Amino acid sequence: MISASRREDIVGALRRGTVPSAGLDALAVGIDALAPVFDEELKAVATGKAGFKAVRGEYGSGKTFFGRWLQERARSKAFATSEVQINETETPLHRLETVYRRLVEQLATADTPQGAFRSVIDGWFFALEQDVLADASVDPADNDGLLARTNELMEARLAGISRAAPAFAAVLRAYRQAQADGAQQIADGLIAWLAGQPNVAAGVKRFAGIKGDLDHFAAANFLAGLLTILRDSGYSGLLLVLDEVEILQRMRADSREKGLNALRQWIDEIDAGRYPGLYLIVTGTPAFFDGPQGVQRLVPLAQRLHVDFATDRRFDNPRAVQIRLAAFDQASLLQVGRMVRDLYAHDRTNEARLRQRVDDVYVEQLARAVAGGLGGKVGVAPRLYLKKLVADVLDRVDLHEAFDPRQHYQLTMAEAEMTVNERAAASATSVDDIEL
Repeated sequence: MISASRREDIVGALRRGTVPSAGLDALAVGIDALAPVFDEELKAVATGKAGFKAVRGEYGSGKTFFGRWLQERARSKAFATSEVQINETETPLHRLETVYRRLVEQLATADTPQGAFRSVIDGWFFALEQDVLADASVDPADNDGLLARTNELMEARLAGISRAAPAFAAVLRAYRQAQADGAQQIADGLIAWLAGQPNVAAGVKRFAGIKGDLDHFAAANFLAGLLTILRDSGYSGLLLVLDEVEILQRMRADSREKGLNALRQWIDEIDAGRYPGLYLIVTGTPAFFDGPQGVQRLVPLAQRLHVDFATDRRFDNPRAVQIRLAAFDQASLLQVGRMVRDLYAHDRTNEARLRQRVDDVYVEQLARAVAGGLGGKVGVAPRLYLKKLVADVLDRVDLHEAFDPRQHYQLTMAEAEMTVNERAAASATSVDDIEL
């Protein structure tokens, strides 16, 4: 059973209209059938292989939810995870240095939900020290001797990284030395540079014997270095989710072509074994995978991602390179509404009142009303529906003994609280709402 703290985190995220960062198994609807295959593929990646999967789904089908559900599942299997939202200005897909920087910023482990990069690096050095101390001939009280032996072991472990990413290894050495010297400011700057941050002080770079900022080609090597560190630290690998890749369709022609080619390169390099321990997930809409402004513009990429979806959805192959998520229907909306109601009410002082006044019939009525307010497009409704259910109904029933949603609540949906897709789906409620 989910802890009270985790339940409050989930409910709080839904109240704000966002996807919870954890506890997503409690809300998963229609994706449990995919779990065995993803567990199987994560197990293969943990042996040193690499994997790639494209996930397609219309707006509202839960692609972001699915990505975070999979990340949580991977962290429970000792993977590090990260999620990068592809963006035209901040994280264009063809500029790997920006993708790498955001990857590191969002790096998470089971112990550190975000910003785990430095703890991973420090944990790696700690593991080196423990390996040295396992030798009975080493005196734990001899700090200089321990440092020297740890540096020797570090050089041996860095040999593989040095071949692929010499600057990555050089900065790790310098970081270790700065920490030993007590030069915390230098150490902080080196970690920032290693994480791909720009504008690191020149003095910090001189300490490590490096120049300039991280570029596209160095970022590819740094990712390989990070994967080596993760494996050496006992992690199973890295699950990386590139979300909203369909943004490529709205970019300028030159940026779009570069982005599509970058995606093809990711797939080819994963197949070539350049990134052992990496499981890459990309999410996008069917229009991105099938439309003229997306994957189909680059024939080699379209060939790599092609999957026949003409067969009945019941017989989809989750092992294929591309899978599709089913859009939310009324039954799914009702099911997740009940799950949220039960999660909210569990062990509360007013549990009986919550279950009586927000019964299954009312949960269904609210679901139909929200979907109806969005032009009947159920697939767009889950975010707003769950926000209304928690913030407007369940909270009020819990806080006010006299509140009965059937008598005292009337559903309203303002444009200010809607996303772009929700506003586009919203049905007109008067002649004045129709643009001529």
